[in-house]
Amino acid sequence: MKMGMPAIPLITVDPYFSVWGKKGDLNGNNHTMHWTGSNNTILGTVTIDGEKYCFIGSKPSSPIKQVSIDADALSTYAVYEGAGIRFFVTFTTPIMADSLYYSSRPVSYIKVAYESIDNKEHKVSVHLAFSEEFVLNKAGEGRAISEEVSDNDITCIKMSNGYQQVLGKRGDDIRIDWGSFYLATTGEAKVGNICHYNLYCVYIEKEIKNETVFAVAYDDIESIKYFGTNLKAYWKKDGKTIKEAIKEALNEYDSLFEKCKAFSDNLIKEATEKGGEKYADLLSLAYRQVMAAHKLVVDNDGNNLYISKECHSNGCAATVDVTYPSAPMYLYYNTELLKGMLRPVFKYASMEAWPYDFAPHDVGQYPFVTGQYYGMNIENQMPVEECGNILVLMSAISEVDGNCDFAKENIELLDKWSKYLIQYGNDPEYQLCTDDFAGRLAHNCNLSIKAIMGLAGLARIYNKLGREKDSEELFSIAKKYAQSFIERAANKDSSFRLAFDKEGTFSLKYNAVWDKLWKTELFPNSFYEGEIARYKKEALPYGIPLDNREKYTKSDWMIWAACLADQDQDFEFIAELLWNAYNVQRCNAPMTDWFFADTSEMRAFRHRTVQGGLFIKLLFE
Repeated sequence: MKMGMPAIPLITVDPYFSVWGKKGDLNGNNHTMHWTGSNNTILGTVTIDGEKYCFIGSKPSSPIKQVSIDADALSTYAVYEGAGIRFFVTFTTPIMADSLYYSSRPVSYIKVAYESIDNKEHKVSVHLAFSEEFVLNKAGEGRAISEEVSDNDITCIKMSNGYQQVLGKRGDDIRIDWGSFYLATTGEAKVGNICHYNLYCVYIEKEIKNETVFAVAYDDIESIKYFGTNLKAYWKKDGKTIKEAIKEALNEYDSLFEKCKAFSDNLIKEATEKGGEKYADLLSLAYRQVMAAHKLVVDNDGNNLYISKECHSNGCAATVDVTYPSAPMYLYYNTELLKGMLRPVFKYASMEAWPYDFAPHDVGQYPFVTGQYYGMNIENQMPVEECGNILVLMSAISEVDGNCDFAKENIELLDKWSKYLIQYGNDPEYQLCTDDFAGRLAHNCNLSIKAIMGLAGLARIYNKLGREKDSEELFSIAKKYAQSFIERAANKDSSFRLAFDKEGTFSLKYNAVWDKLWKTELFPNSFYEGEIARYKKEALPYGIPLDNREKYTKSDWMIWAACLADQDQDFEFIAELLWNAYNVQRCNAPMTDWFFADTSEMRAFRHRTVQGGLFIKLLFE
């Protein structure tokens, strides 16, 4: 990709098994890191004809010159030159969303290869060392131990925290300290433990003949605490062990890499056709981040649960207003994963522990899915926000699936939540919504659009279920509210307000994207034309502010708002602003979704699943 990456994805499996490089050379002066910014130190060295050079991490060895770094949806490619060879390192995590198994299997690859560039033969070996930080929250918080677990098929070493307390903690800015990390390859290699940077490390070392593949894996034993039961990851559902998964992964590398390459190439092709080359760069970088902020598990009834972590916000699990923006990527690739995000919400909302007649905000704090963490007081709720989110998503799922089976399973809750939107959605009262970074307000226009689209979405479900009368009545209400919106929210310049009672204000009306996508025509063309004209007027060098109160913006909502445009050049104009922001950012963080549109500086948040919202343009014909 031509876009500079604010952080470089290397190993991207789930919220705990995560390694990123900082912007620039992988063998610069910075250690590799966990998405939170804490160190997840890897030292990679290549010995060429007896001379040792560093290609990941910093000293003690001299660096080999990195000549390029590139990435697609599933792989990152680093190229180096020195001592007569060109040295290639490819990091691949095959988390293809169209496969539940590969979405879950916790094995990532590092492939190394070389070619002579001086027409001479060379003796080349590679040494990879992974620090205790992979199995401790932070270095020194406990004691790491290691054990060689090789057999006839693979050379393998594992590293673990000496004190195991599985699922012993929850939170946001934490790393895993239970389970075991594995480092393996086929054939002969040396493994052991060593001290680097004053850290206990495990290593693997192998002479390579042109190329070699290493596997890195993590077995967390149990993954999610779910209403009193500890659940295992999906990949374990048939009894497979981590060593079996590692062997399988090493044996299928060539064929699986080709599938990964085809997956990534197809994404680039589709994104370029729909939104241009810079839009394709955005999706290629976002993909692994979105996938790696989830964990796929199976409950005791055999249901797939896809638990999100609200990364670097508060660590909430199964957050509805995080699922909503992330949904387009899963509507495009695999609705079963999106259903897996919503199942815990429906389960919790059906329990006596949930006392309200509207949808909850979340179902816990990762990795505990045990009830709303955000707070149970009414002041902490987002009633219109979450009811609208779920009704829209259920309609979108039914549209993609071509049936309403999932909606039918949960129709009583959908019925109840629609009644809340009928009562409060036309002119929302003073209540929290997902975008209240600059403070709460009453009469929120964009929140009203969400309610309108939620009602229209359920009307579409009713129609497919044969409830024609209910469908007509609900759609009639949605249409009435939309007409009222146009009358009460209009500015003199043909744009529409942040709040009904605040003339001249503006905000990104991203919730209207579903009216464009579904072609429900609740809002007239003049609404979209007026909004796009205002967005272009308000644009700053790196984005369009979320609303008139501050200069910061949200990446997901910018792209949704861009989809309101009828002209390709208007969409590409907004997408290019976002591309420019990530291209120049120096925050050394996986794609932030909240940053200042005038400077590109990160306001907060990193590695959040909401970047799945960037994929929404792919849903349009």
